[in-house]
Amino acid sequence: MPANANVYIHYGPYESCSIVDNRESRLKGLETVLTRDGHAVNLVQIEDWNTVQLWVNGELVYTCDIRDLDYGGDGQLDMLCGEALEAVRKAF
Repeated sequence: MPANANVYIHYGPYESCSIVDNRESRLKGLETVLTRDGHAVNLVQIEDWNTVQLWVNGELVYTCDIRDLDYGGDGQLDMLCGEALEAVRKAF
């Protein structure tokens, strides 16, 4: 995949402190890792609870539970961010 791919991160709401809402705080590391690799990142809210999906060229290339991503940070120590980056690099 070219270094300047458009990556769409679809993310759903999750429960935190008894409040269900779409939050981007757990996506910061993922967003940072993809941006450092030269990709353009677009965030899209969806209705599916606890879900993160990465779409490249209209193809779903990676999915995980948003609650498994590290809160805040730069994503370098988060194994899921590394897996997501590899999935984007291997996309057609």
